Amino acid sequence: MAKITKYWVADGLYLTEIPEAGLWVQCGCPADSVKHLMKRGLIIPKEKEGVKYETGPNAVLLSDVLVQNGSFANLAEFPVLQMLYRQGMILPNHPNNTGIKPLLIGLGEQVHAQIEYIYRGNYGLVSEKEIMETGISPEKAHEMMRLKLKFAFGKISPADELLDTRIVENAPVEIRNGVWIRRIRLNVFEFRYQGETVTVDLNLPPHKSYEPPYPLGFHHINREYFAVIHSGEGDGWNINHPCMSSILMFQGKIYLIDAGPNVLYSLRALGIGVNEIEGIFHTHAHDDHFAGFTMLMRSDHRIKYYATPLVRASVARKLSALMSISEANLFEYFEVHDLAFDTWNDINGLEVKPVFSPHPVETSILMFRTLWEDGYRTYAHFADIVSLEILRGFITEDESAIGVSPAYFESVRQIYLTKFHIKKLDIGGGLIHGDAKDFADDPSDKLILSHTSSELNNAQKEIGSGAPFGMVDVIIPSSQNYMHLFALDFLQSYFPLAPLHDLRILLNNQMMTFNPHSILLRDGLVTDEIYLILTGNVERIQSETGVHNILSAGALVGEMSALEGTPAAGTYRAANFVQALRIPRTLYFQFVMRNNLYEDIKRLQKKREFLQQTWLLGEVVSYPTQNNLAKAMKTRQFARGQLFPEAVYTDIFMVKCGKLEKCVDKNIAEILYPGHFFGEECVLFQKSGGYRIRAVEDSEVYCIPGQMLLKIPVARWKLFETYQKRTEIEATSAGGCFSGEEKG
Repeated sequence: MAKITKYWVADGLYLTEIPEAGLWVQCGCPADSVKHLMKRGLIIPKEKEGVKYETGPNAVLLSDVLVQNGSFANLAEFPVLQMLYRQGMILPNHPNNTGIKPLLIGLGEQVHAQIEYIYRGNYGLVSEKEIMETGISPEKAHEMMRLKLKFAFGKISPADELLDTRIVENAPVEIRNGVWIRRIRLNVFEFRYQGETVTVDLNLPPHKSYEPPYPLGFHHINREYFAVIHSGEGDGWNINHPCMSSILMFQGKIYLIDAGPNVLYSLRALGIGVNEIEGIFHTHAHDDHFAGFTMLMRSDHRIKYYATPLVRASVARKLSALMSISEANLFEYFEVHDLAFDTWNDINGLEVKPVFSPHPVETSILMFRTLWEDGYRTYAHFADIVSLEILRGFITEDESAIGVSPAYFESVRQIYLTKFHIKKLDIGGGLIHGDAKDFADDPSDKLILSHTSSELNNAQKEIGSGAPFGMVDVIIPSSQNYMHLFALDFLQSYFPLAPLHDLRILLNNQMMTFNPHSILLRDGLVTDEIYLILTGNVERIQSETGVHNILSAGALVGEMSALEGTPAAGTYRAANFVQALRIPRTLYFQFVMRNNLYEDIKRLQKKREFLQQTWLLGEVVSYPTQNNLAKAMKTRQFARGQLFPEAVYTDIFMVKCGKLEKCVDKNIAEILYPGHFFGEECVLFQKSGGYRIRAVEDSEVYCIPGQMLLKIPVARWKLFETYQKRTEIEATSAGGCFSGEEKG
């Protein structure tokens, strides 16, 4: 019988078990990894000595790189919580509390980052000083700290007191009880025990994403004046539903409330592209409301970030720890808008009032309203809250003791029972979540019960409603078609000098709806129509060259094929429900010629086509942005054998043709082919990469201004991902040779 067993769980996620050694290692920990293990039956409920608990891994092997294909690869917060609390490894008098701690295994940089990230995820801000730095008064900060310490059982404990670690660099390391691990190459590991070995590869294949643990199907959502799309009603343990979240539609614009795991998958299921998102309202930094943050960085514009300075500081501390970069750089991806507590903040007619919520980390419950004919129409999003029974147990008259005052308890109770048209509630129970029975007499018109891992019981069903994924509550219906407004905005941004009456000729065409997986345009065919994508996502596929990009709202499909009568370069396929404006070729051609646009379009065509073929700039980036980049791009030629001068540059250099090699010391670290790039460390961090570039053959590169790329979140994020991967390759290769990655 084998002593080591390896289970494939999902792409980039495995379980390796060595029962004789008492070791179960979760290999990889992307978002929702615990749900995947539960789904596969690798975490199951059991009972021992009359105590109910869960089985599961007791160690986590981290990815060598933090980010893979755009998503966080290392999110150990929930796996560690499952070990500590659901398995019982930390619970007093629990049969599984044997003194053995959860174990983190990996590169020193990743292990230390995870420890700090788990620490911040557990506590948020950890002192009255940190709280006051966000503008909170000393009196209020003292009150918040008393509450935090009560949740923390009186002590802020460092994460390394709860965890063991094993640092794996280039030499084999013993994990526990005779089990050894060694790194074979980047993200590939070998486990050895009593003569048996198992190899685990944590690398994601190109174009693969970490999978969600649940299917969502496809939903066709109409844009409304003021409405709520219910995009998640589960919690961090619910294997069948996304974590609690909502999407607000206001005057046709899309706003997210929180960004939990697999948020991009949820958006695609709803027919919403990342470029359509106007902003995100953020309640707090726990992973089930935070883990999808990087997906919002895959936009071509800075999405507006709305939170109180208190919540933003907590989020920044955690994200900074996770990514090992300064807090100052984090929100360069977003357009930050601070919200004031206990005040109606006006956001172009949509008003939001954040209220401090009792929770272990800094949290706001959010109340929304907008004016209508009969007064204000309202929606409240109460995630995360605490049960009144638990909070009542925190009451103390001693202001120096941990806990809350009677007056604070009463203020929370009154806020909870404020009347709204629709109110969504956390009813997750336990020490840090809400209880449905607290709202049995709530005067609101409609209660939505959420944030739970189980189905509603009969008592809960008598109090509030459920909300299946994709259900829409329309608070104020729309009497206008927002598609024409979106189309006009796009056309005016594309052709700012074209007269409005000419744009209206294009607008007076058919609005099309494409079903998921239907083809808009086939590779190699000449098209007679152009599609301006207004909502949803379109895949652009060229299987022969390995191109697979996702286009979002604002993309023009078939432009050059229609203008020049040439075969389409790629197949365009609806990834979800897509709405588009169909523009006949003849009308578009006449519009272009009448406004003298043809020469500009033709001049930029080759550069734009090149950008569209690349991993860095082929995805999401809109037509006007690609045009601006094409105008700014310059070329440089390098003869065979010529060295690229070493310096700190302000440009990103992308290979147009030929072949370059990247040398670290005297070793060839990477081969760069057309579409690959270098110089990201200069643009991101203003430092030299410590390498030399040499032309293997006569080559030509495009020089793209770095500042332009830094203003495009999806490009900036990919530069960061590439920087991290290259840094780890160079750190772990010990002089080995690596061929050029598709990602550059």
